[in-house]
Amino acid sequence: MTRDDDTARVGNALYGPQPDVAGASGYPDAPPRMGFFTDTSVCIGCKACEVACKEWNAVPEDGLELTGMSYDNTGGLGADTWRHVAFIEQRTAIDPPDAGAAGDGADVFDAARRLGTDTISPVTPDGRTELRWLMSSDVCKHCTHAACLDVCPTGSLFRTEFGTVVVQEDICNGCGYCVPACPYGVIDQRKDDGRAWKCTLCYDRLGAGMEPACAKSCPTESIQFGPLEELRERAAGRVAQLRAAGTANARLYGADPQDGVGGAGAFFLLLDEPEVYGLPPDPVVTTRDLPDMWRHAALAAASLAALAVASFVRRPR
Repeated sequence: MTRDDDTARVGNALYGPQPDVAGASGYPDAPPRMGFFTDTSVCIGCKACEVACKEWNAVPEDGLELTGMSYDNTGGLGADTWRHVAFIEQRTAIDPPDAGAAGDGADVFDAARRLGTDTISPVTPDGRTELRWLMSSDVCKHCTHAACLDVCPTGSLFRTEFGTVVVQEDICNGCGYCVPACPYGVIDQRKDDGRAWKCTLCYDRLGAGMEPACAKSCPTESIQFGPLEELRERAAGRVAQLRAAGTANARLYGADPQDGVGGAGAFFLLLDEPEVYGLPPDPVVTTRDLPDMWRHAALAAASLAALAVASFVRRPR
């Protein structure tokens, strides 16, 4: 087996190691895999990314009505929301020791650190319940093992030379198989025509040497774009920095190539458990068990056929 054959074999796997997704998809001279690193610790919830995404990609509006969920007027990702800024309000009762003796703000934050409380949360000496905002701009994860690709019957979904996953809406037949296949609930169908839509990581801009519209518009660089390996190194350094500053809950989500989707092309730095942000704690590519399922189905069919033949052969005359 040649190296190219081995690459193709690995690329066609539904799970497991897959380091060269573009090469396995037929791009032998592909550029480095590109992706997003979203640092939620510096997201200010301005929604510039949502607006830029809609403007550049001509995504229809869908968020003019208040949902009653804080300042979140879109609710989640969908066919008409390719970037979604989540607003999570947390209230934590803080009762530091010797609170009455605490003097300046530094003393208060020192007490919070002793209790294991993130210093990003407002703290008061008298133990009041204070509010903390967690904000995160969610997007399609552009998985290494993308179940939506596995189940698409028309080839509407395809892997680009940048390692991203894109929908060709002009050949989408609206079957909807990709919707339940996504372990993150990202891809969705539009009500008017039934076709599937999601983030393309601005494929047209990448081809012209430009960064995606959302990353371009982010004023705090919460959304960072670049080669995936470089982003992972940068993200690991950022987590170490936050933990050294006392934010013990800082963690990466989707950056591990050994996770259930082979690592995401769009990953996040979170300040709490993934469930708090509406993310599955341990996502697994939904087509992982398809080979075994087809194998068992084939064996069952062969057994039934053998039984049927045997019944006719042994039938008394």
